[in-house]
Amino acid sequence: MIQRITAPALFPPPGYSHASVVEAGTKLAFLAGAVPLDADGTVVGPGDPVRQAEQVIANLVEQLGAVGSDLAHVVATDVYVASGEPAVLSQVWEVVEASGLSAGPHASTLVGVACLGYRGQLVEITATAVVPEGVGG
Repeated sequence: MIQRITAPALFPPPGYSHASVVEAGTKLAFLAGAVPLDADGTVVGPGDPVRQAEQVIANLVEQLGAVGSDLAHVVATDVYVASGEPAVLSQVWEVVEASGLSAGPHASTLVGVACLGYRGQLVEITATAVVPEGVGG
């Protein structure tokens, strides 16, 4: 259902694929950015990008579940980190890898940005996922 491709002529990417291909006719879900808010709308882990990444992944799992999908069916993500420090981006990426999200591995882009939408927010992830056949949402 999902074909994950790494171009053999390119340097192998660390923990993600260059492309994900899904056959036409497959149901896809395009998820809004998962953010580090708790159920009350409070930013979790102020100043802590690792804790925020963990909350973002937990919220992404909830978003995926609401459409009948899961981390294993994610084909692409954009991971935004409010930092210009490569070490901070690496810390967030380690959380992504540990989550099982990159088990595919999926196609992903990791980006350092100046700021995100909520005061104190350091991490956000957008995703595209396959909704397995026979599952509602």
